[in-house]
Amino acid sequence: MECEYFEKIKDYEYGDLLVETHHWLIILAPDQRNLGTCVVALKRDEVELSGLTNEEWFDFSHIVKKLEKSIKKAFNATMFNWGCLMNSSYLEKPPTPHLHWHFIPRYQDPIEFHGKVFEDLCFGSSTMYNRGDSVELSKEFRKKIKTRIMEYFDL
Repeated sequence: MECEYFEKIKDYEYGDLLVETHHWLIILAPDQRNLGTCVVALKRDEVELSGLTNEEWFDFSHIVKKLEKSIKKAFNATMFNWGCLMNSSYLEKPPTPHLHWHFIPRYQDPIEFHGKVFEDLCFGSSTMYNRGDSVELSKEFRKKIKTRIMEYFDL
């Protein structure tokens, strides 16, 4: 059975769908402060990592390898941060947590893509605070990012 969160993100309100696996959606995030930032969301209702099945973990491990490899090739990312932070969902009444990961490519040097320069203002820092304003791009520009990623993404 699919959950409300899944239906919401499947409508791509939060970005552009890159890949759908049996258990996960990989979505290009609307905020592209770090070029190639994605959300990897579970396709069923779950709130904790301990609730994942072995099959979901296996599928996720496959996604990690493919996503990191494709972003490295597409944009020459230096490293990657993965975060499973659902804190803000507990600010809602009632709370509505849903298991998902934030995938944030990190860049030691600025990267230029289609005439736009992306700078990772917090590279090398353990904090993501003060990293500048969000970078929301046009649908056409996001399509270019998606196309570049998909050139290297072979699931």
